Amino acid sequence: MASLLGRFIRTVTLFVALIAVFAAAPAQAAPFAAIVMDARTGETLWEKNANARLHPASLTKMMTLYIAFQEIESGRMSLDTVVTVSKHAAAQPPSRLGLKPGQKIKLRYLIRAAAIKSANDAATAIGEAIGGTEAAFAKRMTKTARALGMGNTTFRNANGLTAEGHLSSARDMTVLGRHLFYDFPQYYNIFSRRTADAGIAQVNNTNTRFLDAYEGADGIKTGYTVAAGFNLTASAKRGDKRIIATIFGGASTPARNAKMRELMDMGFDLAKNGKKVAKPEPAPVTNDLLIADAVEEAVTGIDVPGAEGGAGKTIRVSGEVIRSIRPKARPGAAPAAEPAHDPVALAIASGVADALAEANAAPPPEGTLEAQAVAMAAGESTEEPEEEIVVAAAAEAAPAPGSLEAQAAALAAGAAPAVAPAPNSLEAQAVALAEAAPEAAAVPAVDAALAAVRPVARPAGLVAAPAPVPAPVEVAVAEPVQETVAPVAKAVPVEVPAEKPVALAMAEPAPMPESMPDVTAIETVAADANAPMPESVLAPATRKAPIFDTVEMAEVVPEPAGETLVVVSKSTSGGAQWGVNVGGYSSRGEAERALLKTGLSESATLDGGLRKVTERSGKYRATFLGLSEDQAALACRRIRARGVECETTGPAG
Repeated sequence: MASLLGRFIRTVTLFVALIAVFAAAPAQAAPFAAIVMDARTGETLWEKNANARLHPASLTKMMTLYIAFQEIESGRMSLDTVVTVSKHAAAQPPSRLGLKPGQKIKLRYLIRAAAIKSANDAATAIGEAIGGTEAAFAKRMTKTARALGMGNTTFRNANGLTAEGHLSSARDMTVLGRHLFYDFPQYYNIFSRRTADAGIAQVNNTNTRFLDAYEGADGIKTGYTVAAGFNLTASAKRGDKRIIATIFGGASTPARNAKMRELMDMGFDLAKNGKKVAKPEPAPVTNDLLIADAVEEAVTGIDVPGAEGGAGKTIRVSGEVIRSIRPKARPGAAPAAEPAHDPVALAIASGVADALAEANAAPPPEGTLEAQAVAMAAGESTEEPEEEIVVAAAAEAAPAPGSLEAQAAALAAGAAPAVAPAPNSLEAQAVALAEAAPEAAAVPAVDAALAAVRPVARPAGLVAAPAPVPAPVEVAVAEPVQETVAPVAKAVPVEVPAEKPVALAMAEPAPMPESMPDVTAIETVAADANAPMPESVLAPATRKAPIFDTVEMAEVVPEPAGETLVVVSKSTSGGAQWGVNVGGYSSRGEAERALLKTGLSESATLDGGLRKVTERSGKYRATFLGLSEDQAALACRRIRARGVECETTGPAG
């Protein structure tokens, strides 16, 4: 009886054990695929079924994290962006972080949970935060995969759970791992962390066994589902070599890790030393990958035809611009009003309003400037009667009392100046001229009626007579000729006193028409140009102003023959024979940099100093020369105040 009972217990135990084994093992062994790649160049070192489209499992999260890093680098998100967890994300099966619907959590914690613990709820929450929905995010994942050259990959979710059409290959995942390393080196270290704080829990790395067991391993990601088997994309560095390898369809975690160690060792043996790193081109950081037809046209095989959500037909649209056609106005449509804040529209509206107001305005009163302007614009004459012009000209010609013009007019009329002019002033010189040439006072005054007469054009055949050299100083006075002829300038010679020179403008003779031969254009009382000039005019006048003093030339003494000329150079620095030493340096470059830096910071005291580097006993001394003793002492005090070594050097040192 006891033996029968024992036999029954052993049978039941064996049966339970067999059930547990079959439950843990996949229903069908997943296909095996693997590849080994030199991460420096992207060269394939070994492969088997590398292009077979298989289930990637949680290796999918590498793409989810890649796009999250894109968003952070582009500035659209940050590690502190708060994400609200949806019901769909919180309902994902294990492995899970334990998120709840409506929970708010920072993006940094979701990234840690997805990368280290491989949490499905965290990965889905990341995808929904970026794409709005997991389906839209999966489309972006596929587009990004195409941009990276992953031609055998299509995604249906953000976490890698088995779904129809959610497939990739060992080669594609190895390419993605290489991009993670080179495109986002600032975030890559997260894949080698053994543990991390995920906000609501402390999470452990699912790849800890391989990271601890293989020398140089620093990532990247594990994955497992029943359909996929045990997957792993790993990276390791030894010396200047970096190897990335991927396994699909491992039988178990120990078997997968053992195979990965074998492939890694093979890769380091096959990779050559000294290979130059050729970084891959990163994928475009933009959401336009989801909507741009041009991108879809440039990439082949976006989706698998016939698959759920896949492309059934490809429509090729040419975006080439052949010609530019002006758009036609909509029939009967009123022009769109410009925004009120547009400055161009406001300026146009203001100009139109001003023009309308001016056109509709009442005419200005007669006799005003506005009326004259309107008449001129209309082509009408605005000339005033001759009497008004004469009065206006006379009023305008009247000089202000006490001015130089008033005194000159009084002198011309023969009256004495109201105020005695200062010696050597322009007024005094004008008085002297009037006394020296009394005939100037007899010149008749200008008829104000002639001021409104326009001068006649100069005759074409009139040639000006050559002026005598030196020309006498002449006072130009207008002389009336006829009522209908412009005033003619009359030149009156004036004798200039030697000690009181004065500069007077010579009036240009007015042009005379050929039809008036009886009128003399210019009457000149000066002597003929060929006659000898008076000595009083030719002789240089003695001037009292210092700027007119005669320059005396020193007599040139010839050098005695046989004597040697000695040139003595005297320093212009005077007593500036002191210097400032700011220390000794191991190289000339360091000393020159110290001089430059000190000179910039102490430009107030070292301005004008000569920078010099001298070598003594293997040290390069940095020195400022050409300073006075006070300058050197002040500069050293200021330099020492900043904690820099400084000493002054005297004339001998």
